[in-house]
Amino acid sequence: MLALTGPRQSGKTTLLLKAFPDYEYVTLENADIRDRALADPNAFLETYSNKVIFDEVQRAPQLFSYLQTKTDRDKIMGQYILSGSQNFLLPEQITQSLAGRVALLKLMPFTFTELAKVNLLAKTWQEATFKGFYPALYDRQLEPLHFYPSYLETYIERDVRNLMAIRDLRQFRLFLKRCAANAGQLLNLHSLAVDCSISTPTAKAWLSVLESSYVVFTLSPYYRNFNKRIVKSPKLFFYDTGLVCNLLEMESPRDVDNYFQRGSLFENLVIAEMHKLTLHQARRPAFYFWQDSNKNEIDLLWERASQMFLMEIKSGSTVNAGFFKNLLKFPGRTDSSNIKSYLLYAGEDHYTQNDIEVVGWRHLAEF
Repeated sequence: MLALTGPRQSGKTTLLLKAFPDYEYVTLENADIRDRALADPNAFLETYSNKVIFDEVQRAPQLFSYLQTKTDRDKIMGQYILSGSQNFLLPEQITQSLAGRVALLKLMPFTFTELAKVNLLAKTWQEATFKGFYPALYDRQLEPLHFYPSYLETYIERDVRNLMAIRDLRQFRLFLKRCAANAGQLLNLHSLAVDCSISTPTAKAWLSVLESSYVVFTLSPYYRNFNKRIVKSPKLFFYDTGLVCNLLEMESPRDVDNYFQRGSLFENLVIAEMHKLTLHQARRPAFYFWQDSNKNEIDLLWERASQMFLMEIKSGSTVNAGFFKNLLKFPGRTDSSNIKSYLLYAGEDHYTQNDIEVVGWRHLAEF
């Protein structure tokens, strides 16, 4: 089987219908169809026995064990395509049911690369950050100020209500806003919980739902000791900066430029882009940040085979010597040919300085 997940409105259904026109499309969002699937799963799968797209499959998780039995028996490659707006492979029982039987792909909102190919990438990073990257903003030319409030109410809040019994939706909205205010910052669940008058376990549960729905993700600190990466505080990021700007009640790209933490917003823009590019290549993002005891920090770090990559992210549009400081202080960088360094900044140029590749933000479309 093939499984495609990603946030709501990222274009999953459109992509599948165009890529697989010979497959029958069945959505489990339809209550009548879902009831049939749950009442008699075997009969349901006999009715839809081959070349079927099951959309919103997270609405009927009981179906997974029956899918396992049927695909094991029929042995037809590509028999079913599963799609959903939550990571429905997270629950342990589902993972066990589909282990070795499913290829999992993720479709995120548009990347710089996709928009640049059709001349839709914004001229400034502030415009790109404010508008966001959901297809409807470009396909239907919707204004961010109209799209995001509806998106929050129609999709995110509904998903949360489906997954968790939230008594006071106002508290959850406040939680979302506090998360947006902390985008690009170290995650402090206790502080978030206190700000929203909820318990720390509740804050942790709500954050987990936002992660499984592809609204937010975290970046762990880098340590040679893998156990430390798990226990130390991560940084919080959103997959879409347009949503962050809406939660922060911004009304134009000028508000992005004037935001007191504009550097964190720019960092979120870049790191989300790197995440999306990796996911669209069917690879697992393994990104980290690094900070030493003197608070010297590298914004983004990743490894491939025996090579390490460092990226410092600066929201300034004019490169100065201070931009290179943290990269030059990274242990062993100057003595190792296995470390590749980037300075990603808000300007336009692309060149090399001090053995560091300086990359203007729009050039991320070429990564």
